Amino acid sequence: MNIIKHRINQIKFYIGKYGFIKTLKKCIKTILRKIIRFLKGEKDLQYGDYGGWIKYNELKDADLKLQMKKQFKNSPKISVIVPMYKTKEKFFKDLVKCMINQTYSNWELCLADGSPEPNENLKKYYEQDERIKYKFLGENKGIAGNTNSAIEMTTGEYIALLDHDDILADYALFEVINCINKYPNAEFIYSDEDKIDENDNRYDAYFKPDFAPDTLRCQNYICHFSIFKKELMDKLQGFKVDYDGAQDYDIFLRMSELTKTENIKHIPKILYHWRVHSESTAKLNSNAKNYAFEAGKKAIEDHLKRIGLEGTVSEGCIEGIYRIDYKVKGEPKVSIVIPNKDGRDILKVCVDSILEKTTYKNYEIVIVENNSETEEIFEYYKQIEQNEKIKVVKYPNKGFNYSAIINYGVKESEGEYIVQLNNDTELITQNWLEIMLGFVQREDVGAVGVKLYFPDETIQHAGIIVGIGGIAGNRFKSIPKDGHGYFAKESMIENLSAVTAACIITPKSIYEEVGWMDEKLAVAFNDVDFCLKIREKGYLVVYNPFIEFWHYESKSRGQENTPAKIKRFQGEISTFEQRWGEILEQGDPYYNINLSLDTEVYHMKNIKVSY
Repeated sequence: MNIIKHRINQIKFYIGKYGFIKTLKKCIKTILRKIIRFLKGEKDLQYGDYGGWIKYNELKDADLKLQMKKQFKNSPKISVIVPMYKTKEKFFKDLVKCMINQTYSNWELCLADGSPEPNENLKKYYEQDERIKYKFLGENKGIAGNTNSAIEMTTGEYIALLDHDDILADYALFEVINCINKYPNAEFIYSDEDKIDENDNRYDAYFKPDFAPDTLRCQNYICHFSIFKKELMDKLQGFKVDYDGAQDYDIFLRMSELTKTENIKHIPKILYHWRVHSESTAKLNSNAKNYAFEAGKKAIEDHLKRIGLEGTVSEGCIEGIYRIDYKVKGEPKVSIVIPNKDGRDILKVCVDSILEKTTYKNYEIVIVENNSETEEIFEYYKQIEQNEKIKVVKYPNKGFNYSAIINYGVKESEGEYIVQLNNDTELITQNWLEIMLGFVQREDVGAVGVKLYFPDETIQHAGIIVGIGGIAGNRFKSIPKDGHGYFAKESMIENLSAVTAACIITPKSIYEEVGWMDEKLAVAFNDVDFCLKIREKGYLVVYNPFIEFWHYESKSRGQENTPAKIKRFQGEISTFEQRWGEILEQGDPYYNINLSLDTEVYHMKNIKVSY
């Protein structure tokens, strides 16, 4: 039923975008394509069919043979470092095999074994190739210490991290070298991943975003296989024993302090398989998990101190996810700008929830009155204006233009920070302004968005992905309020390209810096455009799920169901496409090219991906 509902909504979207005739032609072409593929014996993958995705998207033997013939302009040596401890023979055999099978040949495998005694059964594997270096340490120095011993063995220009029970795809190093040749400035590289069980079954593919500092501070999404330029690793001075259990998390955080974002590259391909077995980190007992969590918490806290941010780190919604709350500097004034036309009861719910629940003191509510007609709303305005925190300003123009209304409201506001808030919302989180201010006061953050729920206790907004539905769409729409979607992303603090203006905070100065809300986008996509302009100026956009509102969407404004509205909608789409065509073509950097744009819930594309 969800797929049918999604397809109906998609058709409605295309009718609004292209008109009925073009949409009909598009549907006919899609049906004909499916018939042709069926006659050829091909089929679309079902969402979640990872085995089918592997079959369609991963390289065949002929492709691998072509890679082996490839001559790169720059062919540096990659030193793959592996700390070992009581490594099982099967896992070690698979590790060596995957290295020997690499389609890029200029590598070395540096093995530092901290086991109580050497496993003689492993010798036949590491002695079969001169590029494999094995050192028995005679003691267990811990994960960090054993890894540092492996680093000491390296002679390559790049150092790659790998666990002793993980497996690289045969083309992993080839893709790394391809990335280095494409981006000579690359100092740190990571890839997508999946999991593999003891029977070599693969599952749980994690298609990751491009580098996102707030996402990294809340989850080690980079994980095992990652590549450092040797000069960068030298600056980092290896792994720190104080963070054993989260030693890789610590080094990624320190890496982010020394490297410019443009020098951190993400390869959107599954280049390694994380082994899951009874002794792996994915199967840790509760004591070990607590130990790893505390080590990760310490790594984040020390990272924040080094970069001059004062924040509190706590456990997130599930294991492996952290929450950060930044300390508010001073008590700056916040202006909450709420556009409104009639709808007394709707507005009252919104205003009452703010007045009754908000714990932050220094704020004002600026209601932008937009051509209301009912007597009861003006009576209500008189009542609430008796509160010194509330003022009503009259928008001077006729008609509805959300961008123009907001711009007018901002100019009439006194606050150093502006919250855009829909009148059809109801506050849940009492300390919402403290949380938002903690993030938006950072010099690198331009906007912060929140988590919104429909009245039926499903998600209405958990961030926006550019490209979903053709232009942009809300993530995880309609999944249960307390449920979890793809890797629990709806419950993580993350950097995204955009968040909804139904509730968003920005510094007031941002409006002038980015040229205000675009009044050509009167209704649709003005918030996405606003966020992309903020991103264009070099600021981060943050989605924070720990700020929650109910959103009674569409109660206060009609649907796009008249010829005039459809024409206006088509014009706004055209404006957005012309301005942001590059990101629509290349893909949202905080999404992943392997994920479908036909759904909001992070399904894999159900056809072959073109990289």
